[in-house]
Amino acid sequence: MKKNLLLFGIAFVVLFNNHTRAQIPAPEEVFGFRVGADYKLARYDQMLTYYDKLVASSDRIRMIDIGRSVMGRPIKLFFISSAANLQQLDKWRSISEQLARARISPAEARQLAQQGKAVVWIDGGMHAREAAHAQMTSELAWRLVSEESPEMQKIRDNVIILLCPVINPDGLEIVATWYERNLGTPWETTDPPILYQKYVGHDNNRDWFMNNMPETRAATHVLYREWYPQIVHNHHQTSPAWARIFLPPFRSPVNPRIHPGVTTGVNLVGTAMAERFAMKKMPGVISGTNFSMWWNGGMRTAPYYHNMIGILTEVAHRTPTPRYYDPDSIPKSVAGRATNGTEVFYPYPWRGGESHFRDAVDYMITASMGILDFAADRREDLLYNIYRMGRDAIEKAGDNTVYAYIFSPNQWDSGEARNLANILLLGGVEVHRATKKFKAGGREYPAGTLIAYGAQAFRPFLEDLMEKQEYPNQYRYPGGPPMPPYDLAGWTLPMQMGVAIDRITEPFEAKTEPVDTVATEAGRVIGKGEAGYLWWPRQNNSFTALNKLQQAGLQVHRLQQPYRQGKQTHPAGSFWVADTAGAASRVAALATELGLNFYRLGQRPGAQSQPLPAIKVGIYKSWVANMDEGWTRWMLQQHGFAVDTLHDADVRSRDLSAYTAIIIPSQSPQRILNGHAPGTMPPEYTGGMGLEGAYRLKKYVEQGGTLITLDAASDFAIAQFGLPVQNVVVGTRPNQFFIPGSLVRVKV
Repeated sequence: MKKNLLLFGIAFVVLFNNHTRAQIPAPEEVFGFRVGADYKLARYDQMLTYYDKLVASSDRIRMIDIGRSVMGRPIKLFFISSAANLQQLDKWRSISEQLARARISPAEARQLAQQGKAVVWIDGGMHAREAAHAQMTSELAWRLVSEESPEMQKIRDNVIILLCPVINPDGLEIVATWYERNLGTPWETTDPPILYQKYVGHDNNRDWFMNNMPETRAATHVLYREWYPQIVHNHHQTSPAWARIFLPPFRSPVNPRIHPGVTTGVNLVGTAMAERFAMKKMPGVISGTNFSMWWNGGMRTAPYYHNMIGILTEVAHRTPTPRYYDPDSIPKSVAGRATNGTEVFYPYPWRGGESHFRDAVDYMITASMGILDFAADRREDLLYNIYRMGRDAIEKAGDNTVYAYIFSPNQWDSGEARNLANILLLGGVEVHRATKKFKAGGREYPAGTLIAYGAQAFRPFLEDLMEKQEYPNQYRYPGGPPMPPYDLAGWTLPMQMGVAIDRITEPFEAKTEPVDTVATEAGRVIGKGEAGYLWWPRQNNSFTALNKLQQAGLQVHRLQQPYRQGKQTHPAGSFWVADTAGAASRVAALATELGLNFYRLGQRPGAQSQPLPAIKVGIYKSWVANMDEGWTRWMLQQHGFAVDTLHDADVRSRDLSAYTAIIIPSQSPQRILNGHAPGTMPPEYTGGMGLEGAYRLKKYVEQGGTLITLDAASDFAIAQFGLPVQNVVVGTRPNQFFIPGSLVRVKV
């Protein structure tokens, strides 16, 4: 009887579990095809429909909006765990925060680590031309919610999974539209001729300490101000040719500000992932190439400076179109690793054959499952280790250790000082404001001064943004050429933003309060007079004010030389506007909105100034998508400039004299002149501005127009206009001229 009851119970559980999974829709039930099917991409509206159905079908998943994309699409975040865990999300979030901030005692931390759940962030869809990971996340979510294996139950019991299925939904739509349009044509696997994020394209993975884009800000808030995951997994494509997936360990160098526990944690996770692939007989796993742990501003690198384990994976096969790799053509090495099975970091080479989109999905799911299995097994260690690394940062000692960074009250541009403080705050740094005047480092500071103390868990992030970087010399071989950094060599923010920061190494006392954000401090309208209003050009927002007043129909003038009024001398370059109808109210509003001081004028400067024409900017936009163009367009729009996009045909045919200035963003002269070669893209997107466009730009300049060429585009102007200027570093070897991604201070 007992045996029969036991068998009945087992049968009931199996039937119940099968029935439960049957009620949870698989992605193909909404998409109409299996995730990763050849020639198929799900669109974002299909995904949103699926997400709603998935969440409605299970108590193991919740979904929230964490923000909107730059084009207004919702960015979703899943919480996936056991039903019991999801009932206590606030508790697990609080434990994760307390351990990451490391303000509690070791005994309290150990107790919380024993109680808590590991928190793992996984995202897809960042680089939209790498199409597989935005598709894969729907299946990963379904499997995490519906599967009943012992491993999956262990993961749900021990891990809170933060899954952002598509972090760049605009890009998904851009790429899917382009792929579907060109399916069955010679251009089936080409990239779109526009950026797959409206402004920054591929550089959406270069924005992770500045947080300029709304997608970045949305995720950053979750990572460093809400959930503090111990592991962050950022999916990418594509791996080095002929490899199937790149995963950690990374190559040297590692930034010395990163806690060694992070570096060893990255290596541990990477090794656990590699073992999973080996045991599943999935070849082509390569490590230790290409990518380093030096730079800060990427999705997987910024976590290092928050004592988090950041994992990058790069998986082969980024489009739904199948491809065949001839096994007889396998190279002798891949990314410097031999393909004969003798390499520690490439022990199981892929031998070629058919490659499908579904293969990429399988490799990505396997990689994420390897991370989640590791997190479930090492839950307590992960939680306690992030605490220990935070305590090490707080307790850091030694000669020249920073006690605090103080924002000097005397700033050239107070708006940029405020922006820098908010960058730190967005990145989870603790910033305080003095409530009374105080002394530090031998000088006195007023109430209201901003202070970032060094003794905090995210000290590595704070110091890395505020201090100079010293990139180590590396050579390809002894006596050989230098090796460039994977990305940037230096990025010190006070230097780039022109913000005066006092670095204090000795303790001091100050009455302070924590701040959550630094708001714009309203400017003033100063003095007496009815002739007009003058403002200095020091702040970037000075140009925002210029544009807003011009666009309101007011005539703005600019000083050609210093102008003295009473005891105040206004610098050359200052702007002024007459006190005509509507000027007073607009100026007062701009002083409050932009934090600018305006000075009333007793009389007009007259001959010492010139009227400014209404500013209209044209920016050249090649059909070879260009991130520098997007960033430039975004920056101009942030400050209110009227910007027109000029494509190749526009340069050849439009009346260019309508533009105050035309900007050619950084791009190679060949790309500007010739664009995509005929036959490599649909005909309407081939060719550049051509010699006709170059000639028209030359005539525009000769007739008084202003042409601004950025970086590499300057070589285009030199060559096409016959300028008596030479780029003296063209053709030099790396051992002759080598400053990649560096900050340089130049005296002219």
